[in-house]
Amino acid sequence: MSPILNIAAYKFLPLDDLKTRRERLQGLCKEAELKGSILLSQEGINLFVAGQEPQIDRLLSELRGWPGLADLQPKLSYTEHQPFRRMLVRIKKEIIAFGVPGIDPSRRTSPKLPAAQLKQWLDEGRPVTLLDTRNDYEIKLGTFKNALPIGVNHFRDFPAAVAKLPEELKEQTVVMFCTGGIRCEKAGPYMEQVGFKNILQLDGGILKYFEEVGGEHYQGECFVFDQRVGLDPRLGETGSAQCFQCQSPLTEAEQQHPHYVPGKSCPYCYQTPAEQMAASIARRHEVIQGLTTPLPGSQPYDHFKPVNVPADCDGATVVEAFCRVVRYIPAEVWEQKCADGLILTADREPVSAAHRVKAGERYLHRMPAVIEPAVNMDVRILYEDEAIVVVNKPAPLPIHSGGRFYRNTLQWLLYDVYSPQKLRPAHRLDANTTGVQVFTRTQHFAGRVQDQFAQMQVEKVYLVRVNGHPQADEFTCDAPISNEPGKLGSRSVDPIAGLPALTDFRVLRRSSDGTSLLEARPRTGRTNQIRIHLAHLGWPVCGDPAYVSGNELGDVQTLSVDAPPLCLHAFELTFRHPVSHQPVTFTAPPPAWASY
Repeated sequence: MSPILNIAAYKFLPLDDLKTRRERLQGLCKEAELKGSILLSQEGINLFVAGQEPQIDRLLSELRGWPGLADLQPKLSYTEHQPFRRMLVRIKKEIIAFGVPGIDPSRRTSPKLPAAQLKQWLDEGRPVTLLDTRNDYEIKLGTFKNALPIGVNHFRDFPAAVAKLPEELKEQTVVMFCTGGIRCEKAGPYMEQVGFKNILQLDGGILKYFEEVGGEHYQGECFVFDQRVGLDPRLGETGSAQCFQCQSPLTEAEQQHPHYVPGKSCPYCYQTPAEQMAASIARRHEVIQGLTTPLPGSQPYDHFKPVNVPADCDGATVVEAFCRVVRYIPAEVWEQKCADGLILTADREPVSAAHRVKAGERYLHRMPAVIEPAVNMDVRILYEDEAIVVVNKPAPLPIHSGGRFYRNTLQWLLYDVYSPQKLRPAHRLDANTTGVQVFTRTQHFAGRVQDQFAQMQVEKVYLVRVNGHPQADEFTCDAPISNEPGKLGSRSVDPIAGLPALTDFRVLRRSSDGTSLLEARPRTGRTNQIRIHLAHLGWPVCGDPAYVSGNELGDVQTLSVDAPPLCLHAFELTFRHPVSHQPVTFTAPPPAWASY
């Protein structure tokens, strides 16, 4: 098979009728089986194309027939393979993106310095500053000896980089260069605009220097924007590659590095699993910030609360069914809601109070213009992998919807953050409790973790501040706790019918303000267990709005955001990971009230 001819060329000149020109070039290149890219703009043309030599000649004949392109002289090189994957002909605002108005290379550019003359200057040791205008990642493969890199990752950043150059450079002779010369066509006039007095550009760039005088005074290879990646001074393809992830060019030696995995990573972008997780979590935190400003439940919306008809309500009226499911609301309230059109079928059709229901049907209670109480949604993710997500839950913040909270909940937030996955809580902290909260990413993993909580195989450590000074440094409470909810969903000590409950306590510090900091280790998992046990012992948790002392109950369940905090923090959690089955431990930094 004949070698593939590669051509690179550009010219700044006024071009019109761009769509017609693009269509003509698309047809020609398709028929000639050429690949590469051609950029058309009102300011000119820029192209990199490869194919069989007779077909390249057809393209050049077409272009040289355009007004102003008769003298188009491309740079030539040959390869054994096609370096481009496809053929693109695009219309752009600029053929080389710069973004500075008033720069028109078709009218004027900086003086060009021939390659042979630059070599002569360098042979003679003539004082000259070589300015590499290419991107930093291109320079990694090679540049002229003692050249000054401009320090950009995109050519649009060139003006800002020029502003950082030493002021004395404006009086010196500066020879700028790039791959093929096109960037210098704009960079030179810009530098002259901002006060550089002796700006020259290397005619034809590095590639023409290689072609005309070889590689003397140059170190390394020249990066090119195609599958060849690097060219040596003989314009031959080198063994360099380019990282798929970060686009860094890689020498053959760098490709031997253990962190180079084709299509995945290289020595410049490789991240350890911990670094990958940290980067992912940082992105999650940005999403959380956007989703919680303002709070999702702070804007009025209609909430539709589902109610499923139980089997023993088959044939009853809708009011009777609702009274059966929501027992604390009297019938006359449901009758009024029916009259107001707030009780709907699953298809959102209103029903009357006399409407008869069937077992298993779903109805909706419409709650118009809901505005939820404010919560603390400063959620911090501690850990995530393919199976679990662990967060440091702030307070007050309910885990899931209920009562006055539907959208201002942790589960609602994480549904959005991890969409389309729907995270499942492996356990549940109270709305007023802070600390380690574990979620699972699938139902399969949920079963593996939730079972450990149900079978009391999880080691939990809480920090808790209480009113009073317990006499013993270590003590235990085994008071049984009621199973049925009472006022505001609370529980209480029930010596007769209560469920077994056991909590171990250890005093960490007794403070002069009459409070104590304790470590609590619940050995069972009853609702509000630590709070109930401490209130029962006469040392209620500081800031607890519900369990005041003994079996005395307060009137509030979920605190407001500006109320003093409930001083209960899930500090540490240890369980078996659902994938590795090895013990894992997670800790949440103690809040200010727990510092000791």
